[in-house]
Parts: sequence; C-alpha cells; structure tokens
Amino acid sequence: MRHWIIAGAIACATLTSSQLLAQSQPAFRNTKLPVEDRITDLIGKLTLEEKAQQLNHTNKGLPRLNLPAWGGWNQTLHGVWSKQPTTLFPIATAMGATWDPDLIHTVAVAMSDEGRALYNAKAEGPRTTHGLVFRSPVINISRDPRWGRVQEVFSEDPYLTGRMAVAYVRGLQGDDISHLKLAATVKHFAVNNVETGRQHLSATVDERNLFEYWLPHWRDAIMEAHAQSVMSSYNAINGTPDAVNHYLLTDILRGKWHFDGFVTDDLGAVELLSSTRHNEVGQRFSEDPVYSAAMAIKAGNDSDDPEFETNLPLAVQRGMLTEKEIDRALRNVLRVGFRLGAFDPPEDSPYSKIGMDVVRSPEHLKLSDQLGAESMTLLLNRQNFLPLDKAKIKSVAVIGPAGGDDYETGNYYGTPYRKVSVTRGLESLLGNKVKVEYEKGTGYIDSLDQKAIDRAVELARKSDIVVLCLGTNLKVEAEGRDRRNLDLPGAQEQLLEAVYAANPKTVLVLENAGPLAVTWANDHLPAILGAWYPGEGAGDTIARTLFGDNNPSGHLPYTVYQSLDGVPPQNEYDVSKGYTYMYFKGLPLYPFGHGLSYTSFSYSGLKVARSAAGLTVSFAIKNVGERAGADVAQLYTHQRSSSTYQPIKSLRAFERVLLKPGETKLISFEVPYSHLAFYDVKIHDFRVEPGTFDILIGSSSEDIRLRSEANISEAIRAAKK
Repeated sequence: MRHWIIAGAIACATLTSSQLLAQSQPAFRNTKLPVEDRITDLIGKLTLEEKAQQLNHTNKGLPRLNLPAWGGWNQTLHGVWSKQPTTLFPIATAMGATWDPDLIHTVAVAMSDEGRALYNAKAEGPRTTHGLVFRSPVINISRDPRWGRVQEVFSEDPYLTGRMAVAYVRGLQGDDISHLKLAATVKHFAVNNVETGRQHLSATVDERNLFEYWLPHWRDAIMEAHAQSVMSSYNAINGTPDAVNHYLLTDILRGKWHFDGFVTDDLGAVELLSSTRHNEVGQRFSEDPVYSAAMAIKAGNDSDDPEFETNLPLAVQRGMLTEKEIDRALRNVLRVGFRLGAFDPPEDSPYSKIGMDVVRSPEHLKLSDQLGAESMTLLLNRQNFLPLDKAKIKSVAVIGPAGGDDYETGNYYGTPYRKVSVTRGLESLLGNKVKVEYEKGTGYIDSLDQKAIDRAVELARKSDIVVLCLGTNLKVEAEGRDRRNLDLPGAQEQLLEAVYAANPKTVLVLENAGPLAVTWANDHLPAILGAWYPGEGAGDTIARTLFGDNNPSGHLPYTVYQSLDGVPPQNEYDVSKGYTYMYFKGLPLYPFGHGLSYTSFSYSGLKVARSAAGLTVSFAIKNVGERAGADVAQLYTHQRSSSTYQPIKSLRAFERVLLKPGETKLISFEVPYSHLAFYDVKIHDFRVEPGTFDILIGSSSEDIRLRSEANISEAIRAAKK
C-alpha cells in the first residue's frame, strides 16, 4: 500500500497546476469538454428556482456556483450605451445610406471592442453592469414612412437590410462562432412596424408577404451571420402574439433556419400578455401570468425579465410546464454564454485583454467621421450650386433648430461626450476670414414665433450664403411615437420659405430619420443635402461636404414620397398594395437608391451570361468628372410576365464604387436563380417561374443607365439536369 501512495504522489507531482485545478473543478468548467456536455453538467447542478433565475436576462449571477452575470441589458445601436462616454456614430439609417457593408462591419467591430472593454472593466451600463449580450441591431424594415423607429433600421428593402444585418452581426460577434466577442440580438421578430398600439396590435400578414418581404433579412442574419439571439416583438401576427408564437419562434426560426441561439422577448412582452404595465395595454392573451410564462417557453421564447424567474417554478408546480422544457430553454441560453467564454478563466479569451483605451480611441472617432461622410446624401444640386467656394464667401448664416448645439443624434445612446454643430463646424473650417452667425428661427415642433423668424430672415438677408438646418427630433419620431404626416414639423416650413425669400442662395441641410416630403424646397431651393441624425462630429462632416472637401456619396435606403397620397394605411401589411419602390406606382419625390455626387459617372458594356447556377451580370462604370467620388451601382430585376403579381423592381445586387477622375472599373454581379424566386403559396415554398427577366443597372431605382434581359427557362432546365 505504501508503494501505491508514493507512486500516486509522484504521478501527481508531474501534473501541472492547471491540470490539478481542472481535476478539482466541475465538468462545466472544463474547457476541453464539448460545450453541450458542459451545459448538461451545469444544468444538472441547478435547482428549479435557479434555472428560472438564469432565464431572467438581468439576473445577478449565481454566487453558489460562482456564475457571473454575463448577459445584461446592453445596447449598441450606433455606439455603446453606457454611463460613461463612448464613440457616437450616425444612426442606423445613415449606415444604410452608405450602401457599404464593409464599412458597417468595421463600425460594428469598433463598437464590439468598446463593449468588451466595458465588460472587462465592470463598467455600469444603462440598466445593469455591462454584459456580453447586446440588444442590437434592429433589422426591422421601414415599410411605412410614418414609422417612428425608422432611425433604428437600415432600409425599406429586405435585400439591402439583409446585407447590412450580416455585416453588423459578424462585426459585433467576431468570426469564430465558438469564441464570440459579443452576442448580437437581432430585433424585433417579426412584422414590427407600427408604434401606435404596438403592445396590443395584430398584424394581418398573408403567407407570401411574410416569407417574401418580412422575413428574408432575418433569414440572412440567422443562417449567414449566425446571430446568437433573437428578440420577439410585442405585436401579434394573425392573432397570435409573437412572444408565444410557436410557428414563428420554433417552426421557422429553428426548423427552417436551424437557429441554435436563444430567443428573448421585448422588454416586458410576456408580462403584457396578461396584464398592463405603465398604462400599456397588452395582448390579453391570458389573465394568468403563470400560464403566459409557460406558453412562452413552450413556443420557444427562452429568456425574459423577472417574470420568468417568478412564474416558471409555479408553472412546473401547477403542471403547466415540465422541468425538461425549462432545461431546453436554459440550454439555448447557456450555449451562448459558453460561446462567449463567460464561464471560463479570463486569460483563456483573447477578448479579455481589450482595455478601456479603445473606448473613444482616435481610430474610432475617425471611423465615426468616415461613416458620417459616406452617409451624406446629396438630394438636389441645381446648376452645380454645391460645392461652395471658400474664396467667394465672406459671410454664412446658419439658421434652423438642427444648426445649433442641440441637434438630434438619435435614440438608444447615452449622453454624448461632444457634439459639433454645423455652426461650429463651419467656423472651424472657414476660420476668421469668414463670418459665421447663427439664428435658430424656430424649434423643431414650436408654433410660429414671428419675431424669431424675423431675426433669422434679417441674418439671411445680410449673409452671402444661408445654410438652413431643418429636420426632426425624438419629439417627432421615436420609439412609441409615429408621425401623422411627412411634413416638416412645427413652423419649419414657414421658416424655410421666409429665409429663401430673403436669400435664394440657401442650402437646405436635412437632419432627420424618416422621409420628409420637402416638395416646396425641392421646387425652389438650389441644393438639398440629407445628413440624417449624424454622429458627434456632425458639423465638421457637413461643413466639409458643403465646401467640397468631402464628395457626398450616400444613397437613399428608402423612398421619399411627395405626400401620403397613394401610400397605404399603416395597418396594411401587404406591401403589394403600394408600399416601397417595389410596389409604389406614383412618382416619388426622391426614389429609393437616389444620391447625387460632385462628379459624374457613366455606365457601359452591359453583358448578361447564364450558367447552371445563375446569372453573371457585368458592366463598366467610369468617373467622367473632375473629382474623385463614389457611386452605388445597383442591379434590379423585373419579371415581365407571371402567373401572379410581381414587384415593379427588386434589388438583387449593389456595390459602392470609389473612382478617381477618368478611372474605370469593371463590375460583376452574381445572381443565383434562387434570388429570382417568388414565394408560391400553393407549394408553401419559393420557386423560380420560367420566363423573361429585365436586367436593370443604375444609380437609383429610377435612374436606370443600362438595360438587358434574360430568359431563364433554358437555364433552369440545364440546372435541373
């Protein structure tokens, strides 16, 4: 026996300290084991109450097993929302206006670095200590121009939204699904597009619209980018609340798309199934909150607020739910936690070394400025009024509520560290040789104050140039607040017309989220620049753009209508009734994809080749102007004849192309035949209908430069062989 003891001691002496530690720890701490085995071990160590507690996304961790609070309530829509300053980027709609997924990926990487740094530093977020699950991006779709949350989304088009969503999610999470930097929560799933009554409304959506318009970008975010979390929305679809919608959360999300992350509900959505909260009326799903919680778990809603922690044990006790069903939901949640390394030693993760020096680093501030510059969208430029010439201007009047220090930067972000107004940006750019003065004229939503407008008019009259900064703020369009019309709010239209009458050399700078029907301005003013809700360096970016140091290259990610005439009511979810560039039959003020430049581009040499897999569309684009600049080459298709209705146009591919003066670039787009499919309700799936497709290449959905056609009947037969 003594020999065995000595031999054992010698054997132990040869083990490293980390190996000895691994032997003494539970299996869920063993990083060498498969993740599913580690999850099984951890679940087996938890009581029913502890399991329910772990399904509360704001839980404080579990000291008994030394489990950290790793999820949290975190946001990084256009910069990490924190109690300390972080880099403020332009809003998501501005991201969409860049048509530059590579840039959006880089921006998301920067935001994820700041998010990891704040987690490593145990910094305080808006509601919890910073965790690793971020409730971003918002990938709903801006079907309706009145929607209050247009500022949070990328586009009205599912294809463009999908490309941006994939870029954003990959940037936020990192490239290794097994070792995540952060976890992205794509929201709000699904058909969430109205603020008025959003907690209790039911969207009536037919099967074709659901799969063809409302879901493709979600599929991309899940199947291509592997988003780790999905947020179910408040609304119902065809009478079934999304938080308890098994068809949506299980049949589609997990069955069709093989999602293996976790679903969480929008804040308080499960609670609102059976109660009111802060005078908000919910879905009236059940009078029993315990039953509502049980049905949410059964449907595939894995995570919630404190309601799960309170009600799930009661549901098991009452026989409404089995502990096995809770284990399934918990496995989905913990899988993401293990991929994030939340239960592993910090030194095992390369992300644990990200320090606070990345937060608001010079590189990130420069990136915010780049995003702002690429998003600048030149809507109108009569007789090349822009860019302005510094040598010919001695005085500039900045007028309007968006021209001062309190310009709007958008929601889901904390307090900005700095905000550079248009006034300050022009002062910095032009220096002491040019006099820059500011008059507000009116507030965003204020009624007419004639004395304030008179002061603005007097300043306009005595100045060489007027930069008129108008738009909206969160009192006009925001979460919980839809617009009733597309007009400039308050007295801004009166200010616009009075200032122009005093000085026709007026440039309108629009700082807004949703589309504004500035028809009078379009008919009268020489130039209009769309600047969105810009980032912290807004004024510098706008000033450089107005004076030509930055050549605008943004393109509209949505349609700007002349009015609401011809636009369906908000409760019409069938887009074929007239929504978006795909189905709107009227003449828009500015079409989807529109954006001008200080240079010009020519398109030539269109070729369309067919293969067994799809179409190859190639052409050349040349900068024929005298300035370097970027255009967004866009490929649309139209099916000429069909057994059912088809869109007027559908975006199939795009590329942002930066060219020097005189430079030419060959563009080639690959369009799989599957991208030409429509959803056939007879077979409950997508199919390509043989026939002739128009191939349209242009700089917007209306500015078509090249046309061809492709008959895909023979190609489909070849593909089947």
